Amino acid sequence: MRNSAALILCLLGLAPLQAQAQGAPLSAIDWLRPPAVDMPVTRATPQPTAPQPAEPPVASTVGRPQVTVTTLGQPRLDAVGLLPSQVTGLPQSLWQASPAARLAQLIAARNVDRLPAMQALLFTLLMAEANAPFDAGPDAPLLQARIDALMRLGAVDAAQALLERAGAGTPTLFKRWFDATLLTGDEDRACAALRAAPHLSPSYAARIYCLARGGDWPAAALTFDTARVLGFLGATEETLVAHFLDPELYEGEVLPLPPVRPSPLLFRLYEAAGEPLPTATLPLAFAMSDLRATAGWKAELAAAERLARTGALPFNRLLGIYTERLPAASGGIWDRVEAIQRFDTAMRAGDPGAVARYLPKAWAAMRAARLEVPFASGYGAELMRLPLPEQAAALAYDIALVSPEYETAALAYGARYPKRQFETSLARGMPQTPQADPLRVAITLGFSSATPPADLAALLENDQLGETILRAMALYEQAAEGDLNALAPALSTLRALGLEDTARRAALQLALLRYRG
Repeated sequence: MRNSAALILCLLGLAPLQAQAQGAPLSAIDWLRPPAVDMPVTRATPQPTAPQPAEPPVASTVGRPQVTVTTLGQPRLDAVGLLPSQVTGLPQSLWQASPAARLAQLIAARNVDRLPAMQALLFTLLMAEANAPFDAGPDAPLLQARIDALMRLGAVDAAQALLERAGAGTPTLFKRWFDATLLTGDEDRACAALRAAPHLSPSYAARIYCLARGGDWPAAALTFDTARVLGFLGATEETLVAHFLDPELYEGEVLPLPPVRPSPLLFRLYEAAGEPLPTATLPLAFAMSDLRATAGWKAELAAAERLARTGALPFNRLLGIYTERLPAASGGIWDRVEAIQRFDTAMRAGDPGAVARYLPKAWAAMRAARLEVPFASGYGAELMRLPLPEQAAALAYDIALVSPEYETAALAYGARYPKRQFETSLARGMPQTPQADPLRVAITLGFSSATPPADLAALLENDQLGETILRAMALYEQAAEGDLNALAPALSTLRALGLEDTARRAALQLALLRYRG
């Protein structure tokens, strides 16, 4: 497997909880403890009791409890993850006390595209290795929901790695694996597995495609003719598969208009027919295909920005694409490329004057692309160490406050910037009482206690930790959409769960960047 858990963690920058565990006490997770040692249990042999004299009945009816049956030794697919507890800081009991269907619904409802702190937390949850829900079955609804969420965020590599860890041995999981490999360019692996286990095939088109990819053109042609006669192929599928099997026969024919939401297989068939589809209007997962060497640089740049915006692509990879070559034109994305290239050159040279000259334009470019947090993660700490002029230094401090080193920056340099007094105190975990700013008031309330609201406290008492985190995230999303009454309970719940770092970063992003969902 080319995607090890360690590589995924590094590429996606998804170690908010690991970073907490290695940092100051603010990030300690109270409920993380070594697993208990299983001890042998001595059971007493029940002794028969003599019948009692006539007694009044204790119940008029007998209820039948609901029982969930799991075959001994059956693999619990919902428990599969890429990141163990030692990395995430999350306990093995993360999911086990909540129903799988409810967890799947909560994950599917998350909308964190514009909320970087919540993105990082969600990625950690999606890839965490933890016990399966108590009612988990072979259909693995929680695993399916986690895979689908990763795909929505554009983290196709992570979804593929998670599926390969699980085995993708059911039709529903295999379909997701097949789709992921089509977008990463690893479809030959999925096709080899499909040829060995045809019963997993998501469609006749997929079976035909894989037979042809494996060089068995007669079997592919026979399967195609059979599927066409029996009506197992849609009109668009039939035309594209025919072009794929015999491009010379259909050369010059006009291809059908693509659907609004093509499947990854249709996407690749259009590409094979010489009419690749632009990915800008397609779901984010399709942007991964533009990172291959077959795409042009502009398409690669646009795709990289989309993926970096959701945290699916690390800033170092984005920077490598930005600096790959000189801009081909001016305006739009090319101006952004030039601004980043000039600033990065100044940073690598360690020239404070050049950095001060190019920083404002680079920051404005990143704000226009909503890439402030990735930019800050790449440059925030280094910027604070440079002896910059006053105006540039103040901007560098703002950038550092939305970087992972926000607390270090606040402790070392906060006194120099009285205009950022509230943000400095927030970075230290003790926001000062603001004046008439409703957002700052809500943030301060969230940090005034670490007590979740009653409904979330009840979940927590029932050891439904994963569900509690997801519901706290929902409150934060609600606040980011304008309902500031939801912000204080969201932040206080995160802090009660030991997610202090996430709470501070989420609050700082709202205060400094005014991010909204």
